[in-house]
Amino acid sequence: MKGGVVVSLSHYLVIGAILFAISIVGIFLNRKNVIILLMAIELMLLAVNMNFVAFSHYLQDASGQVFVFFILTVAAAESAIGLAILVVLFRGLRTIDVDDLDSLKG
Repeated sequence: MKGGVVVSLSHYLVIGAILFAISIVGIFLNRKNVIILLMAIELMLLAVNMNFVAFSHYLQDASGQVFVFFILTVAAAESAIGLAILVVLFRGLRTIDVDDLDSLKG
C-alpha cells in the first residue's frame, strides 16, 4: 500500500476524546435549551461507543460491539422518552427553557 494512511487505535481514541470533550462543553455552555442538552448527551454516548468499538476491534473481541448495541438501544429509548416529556412540557407551559421549568419543583 503506497502512500496509505494507517489508522491506529490511538487515532480512534483521540477522536472519541474530542467528541466527548465537545459534548461536555455543550452541556456546560448551554444550560438553557433542553434539546441541545439531550443532543450533547447523545454525542457523549456516541463517543463512548466509538471507543468501545475501537477497543473491541483492537482486542479481536466482539463483546465490546455487543455492549455498544445495548447502549444504542438504551440511548434511543432515552431520546424518545426525553422528547415525549419535552412535548408534554411545551403543551402545558408553552416553553422548554430550563430557567422557566423551575415551577416543576415540588
